[in-house]
Amino acid sequence: MISEKAAKQDLLKEGGGASNFFVWLKGRAQSFVHAGRGFFLLCLSQWNFRIHLVAAVGATCLGWYFRIAAIEWLVLVVTITLVLTAEALNTALERTVDIVKASRHPIARDAKDLAAAGVLIASFGSLAVGLIMFGPRLLRLFMG
Repeated sequence: MISEKAAKQDLLKEGGGASNFFVWLKGRAQSFVHAGRGFFLLCLSQWNFRIHLVAAVGATCLGWYFRIAAIEWLVLVVTITLVLTAEALNTALERTVDIVKASRHPIARDAKDLAAAGVLIASFGSLAVGLIMFGPRLLRLFMG
């Protein structure tokens, strides 16, 4: 695998020098623009993504309130990332299936249901993490 530094040096050697590097850099910046547009589309069009985002903000607030340890932050961030990524990939698959097979088809339905199951699995996992991490703390808080 070629390192990023080596890739930049190769671009500079290929002729055009700095101009090739700036073309490469502009391409990388454009990929962030596209990803940002995708995130914006998720937020605007997907209720479940918004629900997961609210849950992520809630879990983050609980983490700050209870001053969780660094390892717990790591688990929380990975869990949130997993659920949001699963939802994004599910949405992408659903849209792709809709383009490929606009009419109802059992295999298209199965593909969508399987992707949704992936989100469900990630969501149940995140619920388990939340209950393990915050359940005892919330019980102590409310039970005195």
